[in-house]
Amino acid sequence: MKSVFFVLSFFLSSVGYAQQILSPNKKIKLVVEMQPAGQKGLSQVYFKVLYKSKEAYIEVLPASPLGILREDQQFTSNLKLIGEGKPVSVHDKYEMLTGKRKLCENFGTEKTFNYQNDSKQPLNITFRVYNDGVAFRYTFPNRSDSSLSIKDEATGYVIPEGTARWMQPFEQSYENFYPLSTSGSNEKNSGEWGYPALYKVNDQSLWVLISEAGITRQNCGAKLNNKQNTNLYKVSYPVAKKDMHGGVVSALPWKSQWHVMIVGKLADLVESTLITDVSEPTAFKDTKWIEPGSAAWVYWAYNHGSKDYQRVIEYIDLAVKMKWPYVLIDWEWDTMTNGGTLKDALNYARSKGIKTLLWYNSGTEWLGATPVDRLLTHEKREKEFSWLREIGVSGIKVDFFAGDQQAMMQYYIDILEDAAKHNLLVNFHGATIPRGWARTYPNLMSTEAVYGAEWYNNNGILTDKAASHNTTLPFTRNIVGSMDYTPVTFSNSQHEHKTSFAHELALAVVFESGLQHFADRPSAYYDLPEEPRGFLKNFPTTWDETKLINGYPGEMIVIARRKGKLWYVAGLNGKDTEQTLNLTFNFLGNSGYSFQIFKDGIDTKAITSETRSIKKSNTLQIQCLPRGGFAGVISEKGSSTLK
Repeated sequence: MKSVFFVLSFFLSSVGYAQQILSPNKKIKLVVEMQPAGQKGLSQVYFKVLYKSKEAYIEVLPASPLGILREDQQFTSNLKLIGEGKPVSVHDKYEMLTGKRKLCENFGTEKTFNYQNDSKQPLNITFRVYNDGVAFRYTFPNRSDSSLSIKDEATGYVIPEGTARWMQPFEQSYENFYPLSTSGSNEKNSGEWGYPALYKVNDQSLWVLISEAGITRQNCGAKLNNKQNTNLYKVSYPVAKKDMHGGVVSALPWKSQWHVMIVGKLADLVESTLITDVSEPTAFKDTKWIEPGSAAWVYWAYNHGSKDYQRVIEYIDLAVKMKWPYVLIDWEWDTMTNGGTLKDALNYARSKGIKTLLWYNSGTEWLGATPVDRLLTHEKREKEFSWLREIGVSGIKVDFFAGDQQAMMQYYIDILEDAAKHNLLVNFHGATIPRGWARTYPNLMSTEAVYGAEWYNNNGILTDKAASHNTTLPFTRNIVGSMDYTPVTFSNSQHEHKTSFAHELALAVVFESGLQHFADRPSAYYDLPEEPRGFLKNFPTTWDETKLINGYPGEMIVIARRKGKLWYVAGLNGKDTEQTLNLTFNFLGNSGYSFQIFKDGIDTKAITSETRSIKKSNTLQIQCLPRGGFAGVISEKGSSTLK
């Protein structure tokens, strides 16, 4: 028996060993293998991903390295495979309160490989191959009450030179562009890239989006680094900074975050819920108090907070007239003057049936924005959140987070858990990207982590880049979770728009966010023609279904989202020249439908409205101005439409 085990162990740990895992629909194949790694005959675990197109499998990720480093042990080279689990079926089925789809369902196959390093210390790597992608994570299964430092990973993604990619140079606020590149180098970048990262498999209509999910208190947030090899994007942990460790410190057992690759056609990526599929189920059962919705937002138009009581009242009145359930009272509410205080503003909102959200500084001293340091400890949060419920506030916006270190991940989770105890909604700004928390903590309504409309206030860069940027975000940032871009602005703040009014109107549909903060001044909405203004009234911010109709990053997008019996449809022209967008209706049933459409008029400030009869077999060609767009709503004939 011992000799049989020896032979099996030798076979499993040999360099030529390879295992395959197939998705349930057989479209995605993951291969795990051992390859030589450097000198001295050492070996390393690699994985690669293939996708079945017609009758053949196409390589969408070449062989890429796996491994992880602890301060006391390395688990990168010379790992020995000592065993493997049987393939297990995975079936994720759950409901979301926010996001692109209410009912989420995905199927996968899970398999765990058991390794030992040179010191005979164990490492497990668990793979899940879903119908729309791949996820994997590391586990240290043995037990230790002493804390250990997990410093770094050898995990990497090989993206060959010449591959078209859309990646964001890393900033801790994730507020940057996703420029198209066919090279891994960037003169303006230090070799660090933020999630999510999108690339196209060359000469194929296949795409891959790389990100991560399932962050717990045992994890930090990672990023990608290709400083050593421009074609190898290595997973890297944040460095230590003031009062925060770099990497992870934890007792054992320990599990990493899920490393996620969404794979398929562009529609597969846009419609995927893989980020929440691999995340933990909801941490609390009572969710009846959670109500996503649209909000009027005071900051954008004046590049200032909520110190002016009279201005806050104007936005409460805007919410009333537009039938939006919320108003966000931004920074400086603690020093509100000009005829009233915060208490007066809250009482006024309550008298009008409008719910309120309050801004908080996470605890930094950036910009002198107040209030500061009311949430940093559990005791402070309990005091503040109890007070908020007493005065009738429905949620908080927390701004200015300081990185992706483990301590910051713990801080995010602490805020979400403590807020939920007091029935408070949460919106994170100046923050990390979504990593699946909206499933675990459904009171998380949205996250910024985007170069959004707020940047019209800061400099003039967005003016020329907005259209292309707006048609890139649906294929990058917004795939991984709700995005608080603060869209639909028609007037100019500090810097001008070049996008058309119809383009701006379409952003309400194109950009998904559980709290959709409509950012312009009240007069901009009042001055809209009656039909497009009606389109924005009672606007839904959660969706039963999402369908990508057509699109290409940076060039254009046409998307449809269903709420109940209504389909909201929108398209954006990301180019500086006119473009015709094709709208097909094969997502509809076999009935007759009425389509109310708002599109570019004779110039960028004009919106034309019309209603036409359509059916599933129709195709509309919609001519868009440079940086233009369209939006509309589809209702089954005989049912109610916009009011």
